[in-house]
Amino acid sequence: MPRRLVLSARTALATAALVVGCGAMGASGGNPMSFFITSTNPGKGGDLGGLAGADRYCQSLAASVGAGNKTWRAYLSNAALNGQPAVNARDRIGNGPWRNAKGVVIATSVADLHSANAKVGKETSLTEKGEVVSGFGDEVNRHDILTGSRPDGTVAVPEPGKDTTCGNWTKSDGGSAIVGHHDHKGTNPDPVANASWNSSHGTRGCSVDQLQLTGSAGLLYCFATN
Repeated sequence: MPRRLVLSARTALATAALVVGCGAMGASGGNPMSFFITSTNPGKGGDLGGLAGADRYCQSLAASVGAGNKTWRAYLSNAALNGQPAVNARDRIGNGPWRNAKGVVIATSVADLHSANAKVGKETSLTEKGEVVSGFGDEVNRHDILTGSRPDGTVAVPEPGKDTTCGNWTKSDGGSAIVGHHDHKGTNPDPVANASWNSSHGTRGCSVDQLQLTGSAGLLYCFATN
């Protein structure tokens, strides 16, 4: 075979191998993101369709940016209600580590996430699109993120007749939910609670309008379990 044809054949084979290799990496790699704040609320305020509905929402937003190959869970707790046991947000999200859309490690483990070392903040708690969520002091404040949780990631147990989870994420009116400040800023007179990313205060209600009164757009934290 002429030398020119041999070189052309080798070049073609090398190029084909490179294309196949890159294609395989793209198919198996995907988006490395494993943590984000939802860019929007599904549309019914605190009614997320329960934990299952919230998880599906996290999964769908992740899939929209190429990270749907992971199993996603909403960082939400459930109160013991109607014969169902309580659920802790910290027990739903896997073991870590978790990275935002820019690849920054938010936390290395569940313990790290709920410690002073966690990197949950306005500049790092990005949406699935890699965007910053507006916070306290911005023209539109959206820093209240729904959690229903205490600082350690366990359910915020409601007092009799009270609500901390928008009726376990099924209420779009009335009720209340515990939220955290993703930017560690606000007007809560308790400085520790004010700076908490997951447990700052309760909302005035669970409708879209009621959530807005306390600086919430009904956004969620989403974590990949794998």
